[in-house]
Amino acid sequence: MSWGIELWDQFDNLEKHTQWGIDILEKYIKFVKERTEIELSYAKQLRNLAKKYQPKKNSKEEEEYRYTACKAFLSTLNEMNDYAGQHEVISENMTSHITVELARYVQELKQERKSYFHDGRKAQQHIEICWKQLESSKRRFERDCKEADRAQQYFEKMDADINVTKADVEKARQQAQVRHQMAEDSRADYSSILQKFNHEQHEYYHTHIPNIFQKIQEMEERRILRIGESMKTYAEVDRQVIPIIGKCLDEIVKAAESIDQKNDSQLVIEAYKSGFEPPGDIEFEDYTQPIKRTVSDNSLSNSRGEGKPELKFGGKSKGKLWPFIKKNKLMSLLTSPHQPPPPPPASALPTAVPNGPQSPKQQKEPLSHRFNEFMTSKPKIHCFRSLKRGGAAPEDFSNLPPEQRRKKLQQKVDELNKEIQKEMDQRDAITKMKDVYLKNPQMGDPASLDHKLTEVSQNIEKLRLEAQKFEAWLAEVEGRLPARGDQARRQSGMYEAQNPTTVNNCAQDRESPDGSYTEEQSQESEVKVLATDFDDEFDDEEPLPAIGTCKALYTFEGQNEGTISVVEGETLYVIEEDKGDGWTRIRRNEEEGYVPTSYVEVYLDKNAKGAKTYI
Repeated sequence: MSWGIELWDQFDNLEKHTQWGIDILEKYIKFVKERTEIELSYAKQLRNLAKKYQPKKNSKEEEEYRYTACKAFLSTLNEMNDYAGQHEVISENMTSHITVELARYVQELKQERKSYFHDGRKAQQHIEICWKQLESSKRRFERDCKEADRAQQYFEKMDADINVTKADVEKARQQAQVRHQMAEDSRADYSSILQKFNHEQHEYYHTHIPNIFQKIQEMEERRILRIGESMKTYAEVDRQVIPIIGKCLDEIVKAAESIDQKNDSQLVIEAYKSGFEPPGDIEFEDYTQPIKRTVSDNSLSNSRGEGKPELKFGGKSKGKLWPFIKKNKLMSLLTSPHQPPPPPPASALPTAVPNGPQSPKQQKEPLSHRFNEFMTSKPKIHCFRSLKRGGAAPEDFSNLPPEQRRKKLQQKVDELNKEIQKEMDQRDAITKMKDVYLKNPQMGDPASLDHKLTEVSQNIEKLRLEAQKFEAWLAEVEGRLPARGDQARRQSGMYEAQNPTTVNNCAQDRESPDGSYTEEQSQESEVKVLATDFDDEFDDEEPLPAIGTCKALYTFEGQNEGTISVVEGETLYVIEEDKGDGWTRIRRNEEEGYVPTSYVEVYLDKNAKGAKTYI
């Protein structure tokens, strides 16, 4: 099978076919080039995606990555970077092994093809020239033969004519001989050129063209083989990175398998455990006797009847209630009178019934509802309030719950110890350098290191004092935290009622929401510290917005805890509607409290937040 033999007359078609082959090769090069661009773009997008979800330094997100699920996600992001790197490798290898090589090969192929078809056209031109020479000699031979024949006929005619002179006959004979000689010469020339043409034609069709076409065939076969090899390389480049990509995927699976839900749950406990104890049981309040509300021993406020200073919630003096509960919500829950309101006076006189007996029709809000609302109120941590006010957190982290404070202090102690160790290493290095200088004075002056050594020693001393300070605070916190499994402070209200001394001690040791302790032994000092702490805690709280106004229909003397006195005809602001217990919360200047709903006429602002529309 040879193109030179089988396709000896298909020069133009072979030229078109070989050009098509080069076009196919260039098309494949373009395909691979676009694939490399896609790989680079994909790798870039993968890297950008991994970078987008990387935790930001010194941010809250960085703290979240201590959980195993977040660690696994971080490992996935890192593996995606490696995964993207393998796609970059694919792009680089395809560019260097396929695109560049094939582009160079195409240029060589074009030059080779050009030379072969140039030789073919040259051979064609040569055979065409020989053919033209043959045709020219043939026409000349034909013309000379015709001239010789006409001259012979003219001679014969002159020779037969008796009227023609002998000289004319001789001249005609000589002319005929000349023409015959010219015909013979043309014949010989034509024969020679014909033989030469036949030889050239034989060489052209059996030697030159077959050789040229054979080279073109070999060139085309090399092109086909080369594109096949490039396709194999294309597949091999992908196959080479498959093991590494597989390792990346295996690492992602390994990271996913390393997720420990129990460990994450424990980290949540460590992150948010406050160290406070749950409240004890609430005592039964007997409303069958006309006595003041008795507060249980482990309640969050003290009773007046026991001679303890009363922490009144309605005025400016605010008592310590419960950690991490908003002031307004807590006031609404605990300062609301826990007894039905008195009925309105029978007469229109202002002082007819200032504080009459309880109305049997009034229903007391169920205690479970009040307790649920109390426990589900949204916490508000003091440190965020401090940030809102623009104040800095205290150095001893007293704004944090006990457990969180202990963790922060422990972290601070560890950081200081690391700094101390770093400074000590630096001091040892300076000391060794000074010894070298003492032994070899030409290397340096030992006295030049004294100032640096003194400075490092001072830094060590400062850090040690700082560490001792934080260790003292840490020891204080660890001494105040309840032991694990200790149930002594988790007893019910009945147990506390039977052991008032223990309850009082626990009350003294209770830690405030800002993390500080009240260590005074006297109850008076304890109450003073509690009130001071919470006055500072809630001073910056925004008051509840007014949702309307009210006018006092009767005079009411607020003698119970959480109530406020009003005079008939007085106009006040309503900050909380009657929730079904018969009491309405009002404000006069800075003073807030509850009055019986039946004693006031309420005008609600429909546009106010929380206001209800009554028909």
